[in-house]
Amino acid sequence: MNTLDFYNKKLTQLNYSQRTIKQYRWFVDKYIREIRKSPAHLTLKDLDHYLVNQKWSSVSQQNQMINALKLFYKYSLNKTDLHLSKIERPRKEKKLPKVLDASFLVHKISKIENLKHKAILSLCFSVGLRVSEIINLKIEHIDSHRMRIMIKASKGKKDREAPLTENILKLLREYYKTYRPEEYLFNGQFKTQYSTNSCQKIFKKYISEKHSIHSLRHSCFSELASKGVNLKHIQDLAGHTSSKTTEIYLHTDNHLNKLPLAI
Repeated sequence: MNTLDFYNKKLTQLNYSQRTIKQYRWFVDKYIREIRKSPAHLTLKDLDHYLVNQKWSSVSQQNQMINALKLFYKYSLNKTDLHLSKIERPRKEKKLPKVLDASFLVHKISKIENLKHKAILSLCFSVGLRVSEIINLKIEHIDSHRMRIMIKASKGKKDREAPLTENILKLLREYYKTYRPEEYLFNGQFKTQYSTNSCQKIFKKYISEKHSIHSLRHSCFSELASKGVNLKHIQDLAGHTSSKTTEIYLHTDNHLNKLPLAI
C-alpha cells in the first residue's frame, strides 16, 4: 500500500467525510508531484517555503492544504518531529456573504414551471440548505407528521432538523406525484441522485448568472436576521458550530420587511 492509499484509509478510519478525503488527497498528491523529492526528507522550512509560494484562490483553500499536509505527515509519514503546529495560518478574510433580496427571490422562484427545479430552489432558500444537503435528501427525510426536514450527516457529519412549511410540503407533494422519485428526493436523469452541477445550472437559469446557488442559503439567514429572528435559532437552523459564523448575517443588508420565507 503506497502512502496516499494509506492516507486515504487512515482518514476513513478517522471518520472524515468522503468529500474531505477526496479534497485532502488531491492536495497531498499535488504537493508530492510539485516538490519532486521525497516529502519525508523535507524540513519545516521547506514546507513553509512551499506554502508561501503557492497561489491560493482563497484563505479557505490555503487552510485546507495545511490541514491535508499536517495529517499526511502525522499519519502517513509518522513525522511528529516537524512541529507542524508552527506553520502560520493565514488571517481570515472578512468578507460578507453574497446576499440576494428576498422579495426578488420569491418572485423568481414563484415563476418557475418545472416542479423539480422549483422544489430544489425553494428548499434551498426556505431553510438555507446547502446544495450537498439538497442532493443527499431522501424521501424518508421529509417528515410531514412532525413538519420537519431531517438533514443527515451534513458538514462535519452532523445531523440536524429544519422546519417544513405547509407551502413547501404542498410543493413537494405535487413534485412527487409528477416525478415519482425513488430513495433520493431528487433523482438525476441517469442516476438516483441529482448532481451539484445540475443544481448550479438551474440556479443560474432562473435566478442569476452572477451568483451561485449557495447565495440562497446566505439570503435565507440574512433575511431571518433582518426580521429579528433569534441568532441561536438561525445558528441551529444553519448547523453552525460557532455563533461567530452566524453573526456575519447581522451585518448583511438584505432590506427589512420583505416577503416571508414561507414560499
